[in-house]
Amino acid sequence: MIQLLVMAKAPVPGRVKTRLCPPCTPEQAAAIAAAALADTLATASTLPARRHTLVLDGEYPVPPGWACVRQRGDGLGERLANAFADTALPGVPALLIGMDTPQLTAALLRAAATRLRNEGAVLGPARDGGWWALGLPIAAYATVLPAVPMSTAETGELTLAALRARGVEPTLLPTLRDVDTAADATLVAALCPPGSRFPAAVTTAGLTAVGLTAAGLTNAGLTAAPGRAAASPAGVGADDELGGSRIADGAGSGGDRACAATTGVPA
Repeated sequence: MIQLLVMAKAPVPGRVKTRLCPPCTPEQAAAIAAAALADTLATASTLPARRHTLVLDGEYPVPPGWACVRQRGDGLGERLANAFADTALPGVPALLIGMDTPQLTAALLRAAATRLRNEGAVLGPARDGGWWALGLPIAAYATVLPAVPMSTAETGELTLAALRARGVEPTLLPTLRDVDTAADATLVAALCPPGSRFPAAVTTAGLTAVGLTAAGLTNAGLTAAPGRAAASPAGVGADDELGGSRIADGAGSGGDRACAATTGVPA
């Protein structure tokens, strides 16, 4: 069995999804981010795992049965590496995903976990050149991440090269589009399962293909082949870089718990 990590930033207006503004207001962008996170956590909770951990910047209710650890580090690569280190369980592979691929299905997540268990490491490329998932058998392999340039069109390829140089050959997962721009949000919303929160938030914000066209916002995400302009490693956008100090919360049974201050996550 694996453990699952979800890297997330609290959906606070003005601090998340700033590349959606315009056409969105900061409040609409935050609502879209909140919906993406809620859908991601709902899907993640369906995966049988040794432990589910929310790796958090900011304040957000911890789902029932989840642990929580604060992000720490000066750069995104360092924070990702620390996420693996701060949650490591001996002999238990870890799969890390972000909050920017709310179209992720339970079936795909289970397949990723199975490949991680059976094949040793996995990497899920993003269509913009980053990656949406990284699974490693031991946390030590994540020490390559601080040296990888993040939020570039080559981040995925450079991450793969860095892991290979360490002797790790990840199995590639299906490529997903993550949500960075208004066009991304519209396209991803169309891929989400019925009843998802994300499409409703996108619709409420007025982000439709017709509306974006009228606003002159038909970028490559709507009209051309997938671009590689601004990568979003682990589902985190270039303008959504994350920070914070290490704090952790035990995996209890109650919901709506804050990420409280303790010294480590429980085994």
